Amino acid sequence: MPFDPTPEFMSIICDLNRNPARIDPKYFYDDHGSALFEQITRLPEYYLTRTELTILDKYGSQINHVIGQGVSLIELGAGNCEKSRALCKHIRPVHFVAIDVAEEFVSEGVRRMESLHPRLVCHAVAADLAKPIELPAGIPSSKRIVFYPGSSIGNFDPKSSRALLERCHALLGAEDWLLLGVDLVKDPEILEAAYNDKKGVTAQFNKNVLIHINRLIGSDFDPDQWRHVAFYNAVDSRMEMHLEAKSDTVVSWPSGKRKFHMGEGIHTENSYKFTLKTLKDRLRQAGFQHTNVWMDEHQWYALTLSRA
Repeated sequence: MPFDPTPEFMSIICDLNRNPARIDPKYFYDDHGSALFEQITRLPEYYLTRTELTILDKYGSQINHVIGQGVSLIELGAGNCEKSRALCKHIRPVHFVAIDVAEEFVSEGVRRMESLHPRLVCHAVAADLAKPIELPAGIPSSKRIVFYPGSSIGNFDPKSSRALLERCHALLGAEDWLLLGVDLVKDPEILEAAYNDKKGVTAQFNKNVLIHINRLIGSDFDPDQWRHVAFYNAVDSRMEMHLEAKSDTVVSWPSGKRKFHMGEGIHTENSYKFTLKTLKDRLRQAGFQHTNVWMDEHQWYALTLSRA
């Protein structure tokens, strides 16, 4: 039977044949990758999650005062729904929609939410945020708050992040809100430590993308042949993650292959860091109006609440 590649297969192969090669960071998040990322969020070097949770805890009542009661909470990139569980202590929504590319992982997060809030109407949605966002039937068209925590907006380049913000805006009415978590520009040593933890969990997370790609396209990547590399690109204001070949190696897949030379890399992730001016400009360009900002005491991280 002739080989009939899917559009996803062709997209992955196109990226692998680029110079330099790349893998879309959404492929980090199979179930094992999602579990590894949960471990990363607890590492001492990885300040983002605990800092964001601290801001939520400290300013949650102010967020509630601004948005009011009876809202539908829509979390993008929800993962285990930890951030929404923290937010729900303050805003008490009536509907909750968790959207994530890792279906089983987000479904488990929603089950935890339901056990804690039995009166909350919950939905788990498996979706790619690079595509139009579709909500389940029955979600009220008003009093919505889209919540995108974790500075995941930084995984998109400037053009793509604006497009995603525009898709968020399209979900919202004039009285609705976007609550966005963003990592701010800071000392590169702090940034690089967060992506090069001493236990090597981030390296496992980075290499796991190869195992996921093997399952998706039938390739034969050997993770042990690749080295985790992460550094701060000051010109583009972003952390970068790469996988670097330890020696010459050939990777094959149905209908094709590629030779990677020693030291040649695969670009797996960008994580853009923001100034408040850059962030507010991008929100305004996407159609958002007034923006509230809350930061931690070090001004490492910001939560912004913007009216649609």
